[in-house]
Amino acid sequence: MVTVVAPEISFLIPAYNAEDTLAEALASLQRQTKSNWQAVVVDDGSSDRTWELLEVIAAADSRIVAARQANAGAAAARNHAARLAAAPLLCMLDADDWLDPTFIETMLPLTEDRSPPAIAYCSYRRVAPDGRLMPVEQAPVLAGDAARREFSSFCALAIHTVVFPKSLFERLGGMDERLQTCEEWDLWLRMAFAGAEFRRVDACLAFYRMKPGSLSGDPVKLVRDAICVTMKAEALRLQHGLPAEGPESGWITPAISQLRMLVWVVAAKHDPNLDIAALAALLPDIPDAAGYESFFAGVILHGLQTGLLPDRADDLIDAPEQWWPTFHLLVQLIQRHSLPGTGRKILEAAAWQLSAGNLRRSFTLGTIQVVSVELGALSRVARAEQADTLIMHGFSGDKHVGTFVGPLWGDLSIRAQIRLILQEMQAGEYLERQPTLAYAAAWTREALRGYRTFGGLIIRSGRRRGRLERLLARTGRNAVLARAPGDGQDNDARLSNILRDLEGDLPPARRAAAAASAKEERPPQAQSAEDYWEQIFERPDPWNYLSVYEQVKYAQTLSLIPQGTESALELACAEGIFTEKLARAVGRVTATDISQRAVDRAAMRCRDLSNVELRVLDFVGQELPPDQDLILCSEVLYYMKDEEMLAGVCRKMAAALKPGGCLITAHAHLRQDEPGRTGFDWGHPFGVGTIKRVLAEQAGLALEETIDTELYAIHRFRKAAAADPILRLEPHGTPMEVDVAKHIISGPAGVAREAAWATEVTTSIPILMYHRIAEDGPAALRRFRTPPEMFRKQMQFLRRYGYYAVTAPTLVNLWRSGKPIQGRPIMLTFDDAYLDFRTNAFPILAENDFSADVFVVTDKVGGRSDWDCAHGEPAPLMAWPDIQELQEKGISFGSHLASHTPASAMENDALLAEALRSRHALESRLGGPVVSIALPYGATDFRVPGILSLAGYTIGLTTRAATAGFSDNVFGLPRLEVRGDRPLEAFPALMGLPGAIIG
Repeated sequence: MVTVVAPEISFLIPAYNAEDTLAEALASLQRQTKSNWQAVVVDDGSSDRTWELLEVIAAADSRIVAARQANAGAAAARNHAARLAAAPLLCMLDADDWLDPTFIETMLPLTEDRSPPAIAYCSYRRVAPDGRLMPVEQAPVLAGDAARREFSSFCALAIHTVVFPKSLFERLGGMDERLQTCEEWDLWLRMAFAGAEFRRVDACLAFYRMKPGSLSGDPVKLVRDAICVTMKAEALRLQHGLPAEGPESGWITPAISQLRMLVWVVAAKHDPNLDIAALAALLPDIPDAAGYESFFAGVILHGLQTGLLPDRADDLIDAPEQWWPTFHLLVQLIQRHSLPGTGRKILEAAAWQLSAGNLRRSFTLGTIQVVSVELGALSRVARAEQADTLIMHGFSGDKHVGTFVGPLWGDLSIRAQIRLILQEMQAGEYLERQPTLAYAAAWTREALRGYRTFGGLIIRSGRRRGRLERLLARTGRNAVLARAPGDGQDNDARLSNILRDLEGDLPPARRAAAAASAKEERPPQAQSAEDYWEQIFERPDPWNYLSVYEQVKYAQTLSLIPQGTESALELACAEGIFTEKLARAVGRVTATDISQRAVDRAAMRCRDLSNVELRVLDFVGQELPPDQDLILCSEVLYYMKDEEMLAGVCRKMAAALKPGGCLITAHAHLRQDEPGRTGFDWGHPFGVGTIKRVLAEQAGLALEETIDTELYAIHRFRKAAAADPILRLEPHGTPMEVDVAKHIISGPAGVAREAAWATEVTTSIPILMYHRIAEDGPAALRRFRTPPEMFRKQMQFLRRYGYYAVTAPTLVNLWRSGKPIQGRPIMLTFDDAYLDFRTNAFPILAENDFSADVFVVTDKVGGRSDWDCAHGEPAPLMAWPDIQELQEKGISFGSHLASHTPASAMENDALLAEALRSRHALESRLGGPVVSIALPYGATDFRVPGILSLAGYTIGLTTRAATAGFSDNVFGLPRLEVRGDRPLEAFPALMGLPGAIIG
């Protein structure tokens, strides 16, 4: 008799008709390297000899406690066993499973008494009915929030792989006896939300027996109970205030979790007679699975492996008749409730996962044909019926030299395969090139075609060596292709015919006539200050002094002039726009400027004012007229090269005033010397902050009154004793001209563009994705609608932190160069070309000095977004005149396809035709090349990049959430969605600046 006084762990074992397996399960405990355990076995109303067998075993080993109850289910039996358990730690072992001899020794050290309670868990292996050990099923990492997140979606742990405190089990009320399945999942979920710490043991210590027909139990019960657990998980998530569900947060919605269980159960049973529709009817909602394609492909394949028990995942390839009907039905079920093309992407993901198990295997899965080729022994490969996507793995002996993934149009002749190896895999060095006469002749022909290029490189300096080597390599590749056998029915020939037919169907391009204007000559370099200002005034009113913004500033300046002022000296009068107003407020005006052009125009403007005298004066280099009652000097002092020059001018102005005379000056706030407040980013060395300080330092000058606005300040100094200055806070004039507004940086300190350009380099670019910039619209589309004022604050934030916009043509060049990019580039994209881009978005972009890329649904231009009609009134789209006008103002346009159909939902020929037609429409209307395309709904698949390239695009954008980097496929660049239903404060975090001030 084996006994133990104080067991460290109790195993809870329900037994129902387990006479064939119970002894082996208990024997695995008796073989443990540590003997201080207890097993509480509850016979759950068995009708076989389970109880008799249990009595015999328990009689010989006092560590085994035997109990029995009327049949009530496994959960009730485990609760019964827990009440009899004497140890502080528990583990639930089914009567047909067993444990590794080191299980207790390995697991117990991780579950010592602590707060929060610790739970140890390990990996396990399934055991086939014939005794084969299946691959180890690795336990996931469940640290931190991962446990709550994982258990909210599925049962991440096998029941007998977990050791947990009895006190926690009792505190949570044990197992939920209302559940006939999924009861352990429910327990792990509640433990996770109770704050338990899950600690992984990196070892496989448990074995799960697969009995014929046991797999799945009752599918209806499994799906029904999974719904209960996931709904409980959702309630717990809300109760704990955890993040909303969605791919971006890592939390899976209850609907996705429930569909996951249904899919797994159906795949595991792979029973053609199973009523999938009846199971699907149990779900409260069948969700759109777009974005979860790889996830569901993995779930289906795991279910199939669990049911069919192949030694390796890729062994499924050998018996498709056993599982393809089930797989196909599940894909159809998901597709019926999802974005068009979702089923195709599940198929692709499954083919890729199967192929990854053994790259040597060739097979076909629906429309996906997987081919493995030996580069030293190429032979023709026939295109499988229905296949339109190719995955081709190339091998040279035992070495995998590359993989091509893309569209498939026809059979793979040897020539078509060589083209893919040379041009797509970049693995030409592994091809055999026998020095035959045929090869030599082909090489010579290719060289003669490029003889001019050869000659130009040979006669130039050695710096051309790299180009010569590349040309020789290209010539060799073309020679290999030229002598490879092909035919008129292979992949390449069929594609050429399709392209020829499609391009022939397009109407002639109506390109805009290019303006044949001569290059604008640069003005000669100014040799003096006078020359510089003469050049400035070549164009009348270069600063638009007639604008509302300037006129309000003039009125505020005039309000500071003391009544009864007799004489006034105006420095830098420009063209006399303010002079004309000043003359009506004082006795006489002497208006001066360094530019003769400016003075001449001022003279014309003031010709009817007898109290105005105009003269050319360089107030920096010349003396000022003395004995002035008033001097006005505005918007010019920050042109002084440094503070020393500024101080010299200020002394001159103070000296030219009579005692009691006033100096009035208006200048802008510049970020250069007031970085913590809104101001202009002009490249001057200082702004009004420094100017005010230097003036206040002049002997005899005292600040008397200030009008301060967000953008500028107007000061009145008096040549008199100091007094308490008056401060007036007033608004500036609006609206402002774009050329003024785009230099304003709003808010607190940030990063200047020039500083970032000089000190930072990057190999990645955030590409922001917007849709509408509008207040109103259907509630269901709220996430795709950013209010204009929120958009303005976002653009101001980007401007404040030194970002500058690049458009698609520039991005193409940056990507091709492969060189780090200076400063903080960003790409702003707007899908669908809504009319509110022109009315709401563009003015805000312009006032913040940003350009953007807009992606146009070319068949819908001038219409409405009918793809949104299921959610409410479709929004109006821009017409061609709107698009053409915005292009002239610097906005870049790309394709959003012609019909807004998801690319994954179209056949190869149809997608190629639509991509060509859309690009042709844009180029015809805009008169220039169109290089970019943003895929509707971000729907891409294995074929799409190759088809877009064939259609003439050079860059493609998706909706994958990430920052775009040099390593990304140029036809699959990710974007960061700016959601209109998120608070403004979420934007800095999206930009990688969490906590930064916005608003």
